Amino acid sequence: MADKVKVWFDAEADYLEVRFSDAAGHLKETKHDALMERVDANGHVIGFTILGVSRFKKEKPLEADLAAA
Repeated sequence: MADKVKVWFDAEADYLEVRFSDAAGHLKETKHDALMERVDANGHVIGFTILGVSRFKKEKPLEADLAAA
């Protein structure tokens, strides 16, 4: 588990990004159209991005699986 987590929210672009590591990585598509995983060179999940975050309401949250590290 990461010691620190960095979170960014961009209201204009309507996305939320969470990073567990400052390691270099790239975004990878998931089965959910709103969720992108950030993975390192070895394929370990080091964060995620949620696109169109405002469409998810408290009554119906986003549920998705991240790849196992």
